[in-house]
Amino acid sequence: MKAKATLLIVDDEKNARDGLRTALEETYDIYVASDTQQAMHVLESETIDLVLTDLKMAGEDGLQLIQRTKRLPQPPACVLMTAYGSEKTAVEAMKKGADDYLTKPLDLDEVEMVVARHLKARRLEVENTQLRSRIEPRFGLQEIIGESAAMASVFDWIKQVAPSQATVLIQGESGSGKEMAAKAIHRLSTRKDGPLITVHCAALSPQLLESELFGHEKGSFTGASEKRIGRFEAAAGGTLFLDEIGEIDSSIQVKILRALGERSIERVGGIKPIPVDVRVIAATNRDLKKMMDEGKFREDLYYRLNVIQITMPPLRARPEDIPLLVKKFLEEFSHQNQKQVRGFTQEATEWLLAYQWPGNVRQLRSAVEHAVVLARSEEAGLQDLPPSIVQVPENSGLATMPLSRQLNWEENEKQLILKALLKTHGNRTEAALALGISRRTLHRKLKEYGLEEAGIEKNCRS
Repeated sequence: MKAKATLLIVDDEKNARDGLRTALEETYDIYVASDTQQAMHVLESETIDLVLTDLKMAGEDGLQLIQRTKRLPQPPACVLMTAYGSEKTAVEAMKKGADDYLTKPLDLDEVEMVVARHLKARRLEVENTQLRSRIEPRFGLQEIIGESAAMASVFDWIKQVAPSQATVLIQGESGSGKEMAAKAIHRLSTRKDGPLITVHCAALSPQLLESELFGHEKGSFTGASEKRIGRFEAAAGGTLFLDEIGEIDSSIQVKILRALGERSIERVGGIKPIPVDVRVIAATNRDLKKMMDEGKFREDLYYRLNVIQITMPPLRARPEDIPLLVKKFLEEFSHQNQKQVRGFTQEATEWLLAYQWPGNVRQLRSAVEHAVVLARSEEAGLQDLPPSIVQVPENSGLATMPLSRQLNWEENEKQLILKALLKTHGNRTEAALALGISRRTLHRKLKEYGLEEAGIEKNCRS
């Protein structure tokens, strides 16, 4: 905002213009105009914060000026001055876009109060607009957690691609966040006020998927008792997200190709082309290029979908993001379950960081929920994580040790410690490293399970 706000006074009476300028010029930068034509010239060449305009003027009146002013890209506040004050005039002025009105003869104290009030409101509006312009590019990505270099690259791609109308293909392993990326693209696009319609292609048979995508006419097949619009039509003005696109039948591939090329569809059983205004984002965990080479996916559809390609990195490629994700999931599930689980123990945290997460973010989220539900204190431990992930890290040299499904948690942990000590001939430091825990934690566990007193290390060395 400038040091002084700028006001434009519009009145065909010179004495009235000069009087207002004299009263206000110490506080504001003042421009004056005698008619709508001069006023519009000022408005189009200068940045004006508030317009004070008379109602009755030669040529276009004050209401017409306000209407034209409000059509500007960054319209100022507008206050109408009239000697014909009435409730009817005030209502009409507000309908035409006036922010307020003053009745002549003017009370200068009232003028200053009204001007100051609307300038304050405008200043707040401008500040909010500037703030939104700074945060909106990031806000659209709020559901995708990550500060790693791999995710920074994904964020850059999304922000660059989102404002375009290009078709996007999102590739990545199951659970890596492809649907969240699609949602972010939609939220940051020019179609954000339109619908985002998602279709999970693998969940439906070819016949049902065809009807789901394109709709059907009444009587077009057994059970079609009424007409139904499909997802292409439902997504008009917005985005259609086709998840698991690699699973669709060849007959559906042809129809999607036609829809993308002609920007129109035909309902099942219909003969009339229906125009569709929709942006398509597709996602897959399969190698479409390989499927294309094998003749399992149409080459022409592949290139239609693959205008822009974004690849979501697996979680194992960005382990530095795990603590951020864990924190978010802990907050989410603690709130849902009305518990106060604030974190994981050191050994559990080390385990989470060492695990390879074949199910990616989705698997991590499930594991944290499991831990929150089972946790008995503010810290969740290894015993609270799903048994399927509690195993020795693959790079520890002990990855082949099976966990007995019949043993309880404490016995499992005890047996792992025993095997680690046997493997390292009783060397606590090496055993702790192999188990993925600190030496201090190992010492505590030995005391907890009575292994130290039992002389187990001596036996391990012999």
